[in-house]
Amino acid sequence: MLANYLPVLIFLVVAAGLAVVLMGLGNFFGRLATKNPRDVEKLSAYECGFEAFEDARARFDVRYYLVAILFIVFDLEIAFLFPWAVALPSIGGFGLWAMGIFLAILVVGFVYEWKKGALEWD
Repeated sequence: MLANYLPVLIFLVVAAGLAVVLMGLGNFFGRLATKNPRDVEKLSAYECGFEAFEDARARFDVRYYLVAILFIVFDLEIAFLFPWAVALPSIGGFGLWAMGIFLAILVVGFVYEWKKGALEWD
């Protein structure tokens, strides 16, 4: 029985070892490059092409998070409604009531978002 799992164990050991070696090499060469840069451009800002003009820890508008929650609400609704609709004849009344409760909870989340003004685009 143990012989059946030996290839999996070998794979996990090799994968973990490779991950440790690659992370160590990246860390070593990364520190080496920042300690002794060949030019100043290697240490400059590269994501946007210009220097940051304000603090990166600025607060986001709460509507950003509300829109994300709204997306999750509708995404979950669709992800659970398709399999439920296929399995409804076999699960019967219990499944109907369970999905009704689930949809009621999602409606409460939607109403919360609506009242907070997440659907208003200024």
